[in-house]
Amino acid sequence: MRYISTRGGVRPLSFEDAVMMGLADDGGLLLPESIPTLSPEEIGDLTSLPYPELAFRIISLFATDIPPDILKELIDRSYGTFNHPEITPTVKKSTFYILELFHGPTLAFKDLALQFLGNLFEYLVEKRRSRMNILGATSGDTGSAAIYGLRGKRNINIFILHPQGKVSPIQKLQMTTVTDPNVFNLAVRGTFDDGQRIVKEIFGDLDFKSRHALASINSINWARLVAQIVYYFYAWGKVCRDTSAPEVTFSVPTGNFGDVFAGWLAKRMGLPIAKLVIATNENNILARFVRNGDYSLGKVVETLSPSMDIQVASNFERYLFYIYDRDPGRVCKALETFRNTGAISFSEPELKTISEDFVSDSVTGDETIATIRDFYRQTGYLLDPHTAVGVRAGLRNTGPEQPLVCLATAHPAKFSAAVRLAVGFDPRRPPSLQGIEKREERCHIIEADPETVKEFLARHAL
Repeated sequence: MRYISTRGGVRPLSFEDAVMMGLADDGGLLLPESIPTLSPEEIGDLTSLPYPELAFRIISLFATDIPPDILKELIDRSYGTFNHPEITPTVKKSTFYILELFHGPTLAFKDLALQFLGNLFEYLVEKRRSRMNILGATSGDTGSAAIYGLRGKRNINIFILHPQGKVSPIQKLQMTTVTDPNVFNLAVRGTFDDGQRIVKEIFGDLDFKSRHALASINSINWARLVAQIVYYFYAWGKVCRDTSAPEVTFSVPTGNFGDVFAGWLAKRMGLPIAKLVIATNENNILARFVRNGDYSLGKVVETLSPSMDIQVASNFERYLFYIYDRDPGRVCKALETFRNTGAISFSEPELKTISEDFVSDSVTGDETIATIRDFYRQTGYLLDPHTAVGVRAGLRNTGPEQPLVCLATAHPAKFSAAVRLAVGFDPRRPPSLQGIEKREERCHIIEADPETVKEFLARHAL
C-alpha cells in the first residue's frame, strides 16, 4: 500500500514513511493510492472477531510494510490500556445504540487512535535510530490522549497547543498535570483554529520541520484515521447480529471531520452503512456544507461541547480530494480560493454526491442540555454534551425502522458543568480523574503566533 498527497506534490510513500511525514511536504494530507474493498463474506468474518484481532486485520490492509508479528504486538499493547474487555462496547439504550468510545486512559475516543500511534511512533524511532518532536493542536481531547500515548517515550518530545480558557477544566488538567520531562503544554491566547493554523504553518516550513524532526499527532496523520475505521466495523457487527438488519446508521459528533471521515472510509471499504449523520453544534460549517454546499467561514462560538468549537475542519481536504475525482489541481485551486475568500462553492453534481454520502444537523446549546436531561430521566444514562449532540441529530434524521448507532465520544465526567446544568448534579468521576485538581501542573502560556511557537520549539526540541 502506497500513499499520495491530496495536493499531488509528494512521491508515493510507504505506510511507515506516511506516518513519519504526518502532514505531506507539499502541505496536503496523505491518502492511500486506493481504498481496499471487502466482500460481504469477508466483512461478516471480520466483524465477529474480538476488537484487537479486528483492529489487526483492518490496519494490516493499510500498514503492509510493518511485519505482521510486530503490528499485532503494537495493537495488543495499545488496547491493553483500556478498562473494558470489549474496548468499544455497544449498548442498547431507549430505541438506539450507543457506541462507547471512552474506555481508554483519557476517557475519550481519541485514545483509540493515539494509544496505537504512540506505540507506533516509538517503534519507528527505535527502528530508524532517530529522534522525534511531536507537534499538535487540540480543541480538548486530542491533547490529553496524545500526551498519554507518548509520555515517557524514549527519544520523543511532545508539544501540544490548546486554546487558553476554551477547553473544559478537566480537559485542561488531563494535559497540564502530566509533568513527564518529554511533555510540553502550550496554552495559546486564541482559538483552536489559531492553534491548528500555527501547526500547519510550522509544518509548511520544511527546513524547520526537517531540522527539528517534527511529526504530527493530529488527525492530519493518516494512522489516526486507520485506527478509527475499526470501531465502525466492530459496532456494525454487534448491531447487525442483534437486529438482523442489513445496514446501520451512524451519528457522529464532529468538528474536525476526522471521525466521520473514518466512517466514510469504512463505507467505501464495503461496510453496509445506511447513513452517516454529521452532528455539529452552533459551529456548523459542516452542517451548512452538507445541507446546501455552504462551506464558508464563520466566527467560532464557545459552546457546551468545546471539542467541536471549530470552523476550519482540517480533514475536510481529504474528502475534497474525492469530491473532485482525485484531482490535486482542483484541490489546490479550491483551497487557494478558501484562503482568499473564506468560502468554497460546489456544483450541482458535487452537491448530489455530498447528499448521498452524508446528512447533517446542527444542535443548539439548549437542545444539548435538554437531550442530556431527558435521556437521563428516560434511561438513567448520562450523556456527555458532545454525545448528546450526536443523539439529538441522529434521532432527528433517522426513522424508527433503521438501527441507529450514536458515537459516545467522551465520558460525561470530563464535562461536568454541562451535565450539572442538565441534571442538577455532577457525574461520578472515574478513578483516573479523582483528585486531579490537587496534582502538580506545568503549562506555558504563549501568543498565537507561529514564530513565537517555533522559537519555543527550537529551545526545547530533542
